[in-house]
Amino acid sequence: MKFFIKYFIILLLIFNVSCKNKDTNKLIIAEEELDIQMIKAYKEGLELLNKGDGLGASKKFNDAELLYPQSIWAPRSSLMSAYSLYSSMYLIDAVYEAERFLKVYPKHEREVYAHYLLAISYYDQIIDEKKDLNPLIKAKENFEIVIDKYPNSDFAFDAKLKLSAIQEILASKEMYTAKYYFEREKWIPAINRFKTIVENYDDTVFIEEALHRLVEIHYKIGLKEEAKKYAYLLGYNYQSSKWYENTYKVFNKKYEPTKNKIKKNKSKKTLIERIKTKLF
Repeated sequence: MKFFIKYFIILLLIFNVSCKNKDTNKLIIAEEELDIQMIKAYKEGLELLNKGDGLGASKKFNDAELLYPQSIWAPRSSLMSAYSLYSSMYLIDAVYEAERFLKVYPKHEREVYAHYLLAISYYDQIIDEKKDLNPLIKAKENFEIVIDKYPNSDFAFDAKLKLSAIQEILASKEMYTAKYYFEREKWIPAINRFKTIVENYDDTVFIEEALHRLVEIHYKIGLKEEAKKYAYLLGYNYQSSKWYENTYKVFNKKYEPTKNKIKKNKSKKTLIERIKTKLF
């Protein structure tokens, strides 16, 4: 009797091991099949991308990611989906995919490219800076991340160029508003706007005029020491500037501030288009 019990237990153990091995084998086979399907979808995505069908390619890359989320190919597929959409100028969708990649795959080795792709997807949405500043601000934020976190990356140089263009646009908006107040002799808001240019946009073409206008206003309202301070800054940094020459005239007792009215740009191009053409 004991022999039969032992024999039964041994058979039961063998059966259990056999079942586990079968389950393991099934799992391995299933994973292999998923891997094959995922690679197939990925390759189809590449083929569509090469044909110029960014939208179709994006869908295939998304399929590849969903087929095998645990695979090393999943984050690559996600990023390729974002790039495919950008390549066909589906910019809003590209932003969504790039942001999703950064949320689902934080600290991934290709994080820098995701930030750069996100930045240029916003950057290329800047059509008329007067209507919507959100794409411009978002592009600025992500270009700054690329430059700060990955200064030696292949994307940092281009990010700096595009960030420079964005700074020019933001400074021009401040200058436009500052001149609006200046023309109407609203000295305090004009001072605040010109100071914003001096403090935040000192690497733009508007810095020299901003310093000169601060000299003009402070002299006009009787704050001559403040006027001298800004005149010194202008002379020290931009001695050859035409604005520095104009600043000399301010301290003449007969001087009156020039209210150069804001000239309407006759060009049909928006500011961002003019700056892009000039810089790139």
